[in-house]
Amino acid sequence: MRGVAEVKEPCSLPMLSVDMENKENGSVGVKNSMENGRPPDPADWAVMDVVNYFRMAGFEEQASAFQEQEIDGKSLLLMTRNDVLTGLQLKLGPALKIYEYHVKPLQTKHLKHNSS
Repeated sequence: MRGVAEVKEPCSLPMLSVDMENKENGSVGVKNSMENGRPPDPADWAVMDVVNYFRMAGFEEQASAFQEQEIDGKSLLLMTRNDVLTGLQLKLGPALKIYEYHVKPLQTKHLKHNSS
């Protein structure tokens, strides 16, 4: 029993999976952005807003790649899957998660918001 409790203790794992689910359905993204001091529209994010977004999502190591490449919100919204997988020189696993659970949903949400 003790081992199971210890596995559940770190809050970053459950929060990350919940965060990913919420990003997919769009229910929490804007709320979290406002709470963390970032503009609600990712197109308005500065480089550090992007970096902090990925740090908060649990990608501390990978966030520095966005800073090194000077990826701001507008650039983030223009990124393709290939850009994330190869252009940032990230490990494949985290790069796939970053694109599928964060970049792609942000792009979709931005398009829906601006087409209305």
